[in-house]
Formats: sequence, C-alpha cells, structure tokens
Amino acid sequence: MPPSHLFADRPAQPPEPGAVDALISQTRRLRGEVDAVRRDAVANDDDPQQRWQRALCDLAVHQLDDLGAHLGQLRVGVPEGVAPGTGADAVPEVDIVPDPATEPDPGTAYGEAAPARTGSLLSRVGSAEWNLLTDEVSWSEELFQIFGRPAESGPMSLDELPSMVFAEDQSVLQGLVTDCLIDGKPIDGEFRIVRTDGRVRTVHMTGEPVLDSDGCTASMWAVLRDVSELRRSQRAVRESRDSLERSRQIERTERRVAVELQEAVLPPWRGSLRFAHDGPAPLDVAAHYLPAASTGLIGGDWYDALALPGGDALLTVGDLTGHGVAATSSMAMLLGALRGMAVAGIRPGDLMGHLNQLLETSVQPALGSAMCCRYDPVAQTLTWAQAGHPAPLLFRDGTGHALRRPEGVLLGATTGGRYGETATQLFPGDLLVLHTDGLTRGSGAQDDTGTRRLLALGPRLTEARDALECVRAVVEEFGEEPREDDACVMVVQVGR
Repeated sequence: MPPSHLFADRPAQPPEPGAVDALISQTRRLRGEVDAVRRDAVANDDDPQQRWQRALCDLAVHQLDDLGAHLGQLRVGVPEGVAPGTGADAVPEVDIVPDPATEPDPGTAYGEAAPARTGSLLSRVGSAEWNLLTDEVSWSEELFQIFGRPAESGPMSLDELPSMVFAEDQSVLQGLVTDCLIDGKPIDGEFRIVRTDGRVRTVHMTGEPVLDSDGCTASMWAVLRDVSELRRSQRAVRESRDSLERSRQIERTERRVAVELQEAVLPPWRGSLRFAHDGPAPLDVAAHYLPAASTGLIGGDWYDALALPGGDALLTVGDLTGHGVAATSSMAMLLGALRGMAVAGIRPGDLMGHLNQLLETSVQPALGSAMCCRYDPVAQTLTWAQAGHPAPLLFRDGTGHALRRPEGVLLGATTGGRYGETATQLFPGDLLVLHTDGLTRGSGAQDDTGTRRLLALGPRLTEARDALECVRAVVEEFGEEPREDDACVMVVQVGR
C-alpha cells in the first residue's frame, strides 16, 4: 500500500460510539502496512527512488504514531474544563501525505515545486542534503520556511547549522550528525531551533548517510519536520491531566477532612438513643446522614439529640449552604453554639435569633435553615422554633401531618430576624420525623411530592419496633435517589 493512500482530505466529523476503537485498530493496521513498504525500500537501498520512498514511509510512520496518540487521548476523554480544539490545548489536524501524482520528482529537493498549504504536511516538512565530497548543500523551499531563513541567504552547512539550534539541544544535533557520518547510523531525533525572527520551533529530523563505492560516507540527506504544534498540544494535554489529578487529590483530601470533622461533631451514637427520663414518656431517637449523589463533598447538614440539665431533651436538625471543609467547619461552629445555648436554658426562639446573628457575622458568610426543639418529658410537650426549615412530621395512629410552622427566616439572611415558637402536645406512641429539605426537595418550590411520599410511610413507621427501624424505612424509600443536595433524617419515638 503506497504511503500516499494513508490519509485523505475529509471534513472533520464527531466520532460515533465505538468509532474511536475502530480508528485505532485501522491506524495500527496501516502502520504495519507502511512498515512492510519501508522494508521493501530498505532492500533496494541503492535506488534513489526507493530511498525517497523510505523517507516518506518514515514520515508516515511518525504521522500514524501521532494520530494513534491523539486517538488514544480521544478514547480516554478530555479532562473537564479543557475545551477540545481551542487555544493552546488544540490538537493540530492530521498532516496530509502528498499524492504521488503531484509529488515533486524524487531526484530534486522535496517539495520545491509545490506550493505550501497552511495546515498540511507540505507547509511543515522540508528536506536537505549535504555532499561531503563537494561541500554542496541543497535545501527545499519548505526548509527555509521552517528555519525562517531567506532563500537568498542560501542553505546552511553542517558546521553552520548548530548556530540556529537551542543551546541545550546542540549536543543532540551533534550526536545525530556524528553517528550518521562516522558510524553510518540513521538519523532520528528532535531538537529546538531559534529562527531568525526569534521564534522557537521544535524540529524532528530523520535521515541516512549515502555511501560511495568504497563504503565511505559521501553525503547525508535528511527530512526535517516542524512538530512544534504537536508537541505543544501534547504538553497541554499532559499539563491538563496533571492539573486534573492534582485537583482530584485536593478533592479527596478535602472530603476526608470534611468527613472526619463531621464524624467528630455529629453525635457518636449509631442507633437508637434512649433518654432515661423519670417522666412517663421517654424518647427513642435514631438518625442518618445521606450524602448527595451529584458531588463527592460532604455538606453542612446536621442532626443532634442532647439531654439537657433538668431532664429536658434538645432535638435539632439543620442545613448550611455549601460543601466541603468550609461548610462542615461552619456547621461545627453553629452546632457547638447551639448546644451551649441550649444547655444554658435559652428557649428555641431566642436561640434561633442568636444563631442568626452568629452566622451573619461569621468570616465565612453562609445561609442556613434549622429547627430547634425542646421536649419536656413530664408535660410531654414539644416547644420548637424554625429558621426557613421544613416543619416536623407528626405520626399518630398510622397517620401523619406536618406541624404548623412558627415564623422564622433563613439564618444569615437578614439582620435582627424574628423567630416565633410553638408548642405541641405529644402522647405515648407518637412519632416525629425531623429532616432537612434535601430529603424531600422536588423540582420546584410548590412540589410537595417528597413530603407526601414521606407521609405515606405512616403505617410502616407506626408498626416499627423502634426509631432505628423507622430510619431504615425512610432510607430505603429515599436513599438510592440521585439527590442534588445531601440530607439528614432523625426519627423521635415517644415511649409508651
């Protein structure tokens, strides 16, 4: 298969599913065929036509290797935030191997008669030959363009060539030329040049020595390809992947810290918590945290149940905006303050007002919804206040309903917010479900589908043996859903 058939001018089309793997297989097959053609050319090394065909095969092999690399990148996928085909991350189009019908005669300098085409192989590949016997040097027109050297200045000898090569890469060029002229080895390497206009380009050089009848090197020919855009694209992809990996490591670290902070702050119990009150109706409490499906970061949701001095119990759930360490640390601050004020005897309404002021003056501004309940086991009353939070659901005799909410705006939303209180009489066997809005949030503000589903669990919750079994029922109903926000649920069962 002649190398001119390897590529064709086709408009770029987005790959269909499975097409990338097929292209990779085809690229590998084509590379094998090109290698076969190259081996045939090597067998006829004395024929200038075959030598030139071998040079084209070498170029085609490099092209196929580059194409295979880009197809591999396409199969893996472009990292998030990197726009394919734009800016420095753009992958250059596949070079086009010239057709033999329009290709210059192999006996002349490559491409001298062909016009340069932007974006094609012809605009970025040139050839040169250095005759060691006559000191004659011939460069193709494209090679002058690659080096940014005026044609009237003439081609450069092997002694002059290092003057345009990057200082750090001059040893590379020297090694390539020495191996070719002294040891008769083929040339295959890259170096950077500084053009006459000051621009730095990366050049890939392939070539071989031409031996005389005595086996001595008579001349050296080479094909030089400007691979600057290709290498720049590869660097951009590597840097994007490195940046993505660093971001993932930071995210994993932040998640671990947030989880550890959350576990340190939230109640340590993992099951029913029974308050040993002297009254006729002690409480059985259980809770569960449900992470969001759309993010790997922990949010600012909390739940808490705390025995207070005098025999009362504090019951609270809340939610701060944001995710990660910032949200979790703000939650820890708020929950610590809430516990302290509740122990000090501050009523739920006033407690909400203090939390609002605390969040408003925090160095990490955020909004929050919260509900704070104080249960008196002797009077069997629940006194509670809320700040923009869903009301508790009360289940009695298998039927549930939402309690009437007192007034209260979101925490941190306004200065001097007012928070009312309301009291609800509870009876043995009653069951309360406290939750954050991430559990039941619908598609709109008026969508109460989630709340109705939770209320529909009434018969099952009433028949449950304890609060922990109730929590398991709620998690079974809502736990596998792709929630956009994290959530928590706490079930409180009044003892009989």
